[in-house]
Amino acid sequence: MLGTAAIRLGCRVAILSDSADCPAKGSCSELLVGSSASLDSLKKLAGSVDVLTLENEFVDSELLRALEGEGTLVFPTAQSIALVQDKLLQKRVLAEHSLPVPEFEPLDDFSAMKEIGQRFGYPFLLKKRRNGYDGKGNFTVRSQEDISKAWKALNGDQNGLYAERFFPFNSELAIMISRSKEGTEVAYPVVETIQKEHICHIVKAPAQFPRSILEEATSLARQAVRAFNGIGSFGVEMFLGPEGNIVINEMAPRVHNSGHYTIEACECSQFENHIRAVLGWPLGSSAMLAEGAAMVNLLGAGDGTGWPQGIEKALGIPGAFVHLYGKEKSSVARKMGHVTALGSNVGKALQKAERAANALQFGNV
Repeated sequence: MLGTAAIRLGCRVAILSDSADCPAKGSCSELLVGSSASLDSLKKLAGSVDVLTLENEFVDSELLRALEGEGTLVFPTAQSIALVQDKLLQKRVLAEHSLPVPEFEPLDDFSAMKEIGQRFGYPFLLKKRRNGYDGKGNFTVRSQEDISKAWKALNGDQNGLYAERFFPFNSELAIMISRSKEGTEVAYPVVETIQKEHICHIVKAPAQFPRSILEEATSLARQAVRAFNGIGSFGVEMFLGPEGNIVINEMAPRVHNSGHYTIEACECSQFENHIRAVLGWPLGSSAMLAEGAAMVNLLGAGDGTGWPQGIEKALGIPGAFVHLYGKEKSSVARKMGHVTALGSNVGKALQKAERAANALQFGNV
């Protein structure tokens, strides 16, 4: 989706992938096969581009710093990535900027777990500091009996972990902020996200909450992206508490699932604004083109081909925009695509999006 947006602006795109069959191969001029954990592979990519950007936060920041040291323009910068990809550092930066986050505590070893349980109470969250997404890397510790299970599940002897006090929330909010090298910003509408098995399932835009809540969420997200000197499109996920209080749950230094709806629903998508931001071009408008929009993720139901059953039925639903990612294989809960719909309100948009999504099945069903 980033490649498609870049091509529309006349750019040539080079991609580094660990597979020659990556879904993005259709949106690039040059495909380099190699590991993003290899400095040599990253140098080859850097030699093919004027600006290097990322679609995930899992490239080690020290490798990016090495590229910057040789003159490569990397956005978001290695420093921004370093502070965001380690979620404990991310929480510390947010707290240091007086931004609301759930109470957290680093964990040096297993022996500290019981004391954390006594102080935070149950349940509390045990989280990996790095390389966690879609609920992978998190464990809800519901009682003292869960402590050993949680430590083992997250491989605490090998991975850096931290603990987080459970925040009782009523809803989950998210927002995309696009920020340029010059510091200009565009804020997209605050959306409500609905999770299924810890994976974003539905996005409703705009979120249907009082204006004061939406304005506060937008302000917090802007401050958060500035705290990391973010360049590009950043996703900010938040919890809305029962008293209308908001805390920041997590940040993503990249285009984000909660902003996929912007392709059809906004004047300039999160993907195009990311490209504009890292190239130093003026940012586009984030204004919505309809009163309501909804996105439904298409998740694999089991192992099988990446091509869905029901494509004819889904494409026959007026106003539904079907995006298939071209992944070769489906597996349980793997993101295979998404459907977006627009409407005169969020509810009508969601009805159309769900009809199309329900028609599509991936995997052996």
